[in-house]
Amino acid sequence: MAKIALGVTSSISLYKACEILRGFQKAGQDVQVIMTQNAAKLISPLLFNSLSGHKTIVDLFDEDHPWSVAHVSLAQEISLLVVAPATANIIGKFASGVADDFLSTFYLTLKAPVLLAPAMNEAMYLHPQTQENIKKLCARGAEFIEPAKGPLACGDEGWGRLAAPDDIVRRGLALLLKRTSLRGKTVLVTAGPTREALDPVRFISNRSSGKMGFEMAREALWRGARLILVAGPSAEVPPAGAELVRVGCAAEMEREVLKRFSRVDIVVMAAAVADFTFAAKSSRKIKKEDLPNTLRLVRTRDILKALGERKKNQFLVGFAAETEDLRVHALKKIKEKNLDFIVANDVSREGIGFETDDNQALLVEAKGRAKETPKLSKRELSRIVWDAIEASFGKRR
Repeated sequence: MAKIALGVTSSISLYKACEILRGFQKAGQDVQVIMTQNAAKLISPLLFNSLSGHKTIVDLFDEDHPWSVAHVSLAQEISLLVVAPATANIIGKFASGVADDFLSTFYLTLKAPVLLAPAMNEAMYLHPQTQENIKKLCARGAEFIEPAKGPLACGDEGWGRLAAPDDIVRRGLALLLKRTSLRGKTVLVTAGPTREALDPVRFISNRSSGKMGFEMAREALWRGARLILVAGPSAEVPPAGAELVRVGCAAEMEREVLKRFSRVDIVVMAAAVADFTFAAKSSRKIKKEDLPNTLRLVRTRDILKALGERKKNQFLVGFAAETEDLRVHALKKIKEKNLDFIVANDVSREGIGFETDDNQALLVEAKGRAKETPKLSKRELSRIVWDAIEASFGKRR
């Protein structure tokens, strides 16, 4: 049994939250209701007390829980947050980080998946600011179930009607199932660039920010995996709960990955490892006047190929940054490096790939089956990639 937090806000459709609560209970889930103060003016929290078997939370400073920071302690118990109905106000708060009541504060402490079901007047729903807020939350990993078109409380007819309670429950249960899909598996993800030092001041590297790798790591953790994140220099914040291994150069990344390779189930090599390093390095800064006109480079070892040669039961996923013929290069890399799956993207296109929040990819299985994704936030893309990896991993077993 999972514990679900059901956020209820002050849309006229909040009476349907009772059906949503019952739907989750019929599926064997425990439900804790959190109401905004305005919602509590429309329907008494006592109703949800009776239905859920728990005291409905409304006040951020509830005197019944003086011994703990309630929004933090509850967040550690929750496997899914469903906000239904979700008003434009709560969507805006979540998107901007405003935390002035229990529900908005609780959201900021939560690491579990979030599903929002908007319900409001059509003009409010379609307003550019609301749509921008929805886009922001999607980019951060929240999921939305779109409202339906029909009669609205204001007397108008249009988009903004709360989705059917049964549909909301089904979508929530699907998210819960995904939450445990990697439970019992150990996943190793590499992320970020490597830096190959000439001396303590100078190095060569590449344009990777690490965003895609960190999102792949975050999604694996959300799906219940035991996560090892081997990360090169990156400003990205690692997900809480990961075994984090920081590295600098390609040789360090190779050493740390090989050290752990035998005890992992899935390896996702999303790092952009430098192809070259300096033949000669200095432990002291080389004075400008002493720098030679020519610096000799040598190739770094191919970590992905080394893993492909050593793998037994591990499922090996590579990433390919290309500028042309994605499918051709992806298939060649699968064969040469003994991969099970590859994610290829065109880094020559503006707005996707390196140093951006968005990406578009070609997902290719070992047998050649390929699927192209639309342009998505890297957060959204990580979910699609993991869905494809799990499907392919399941076929192999």
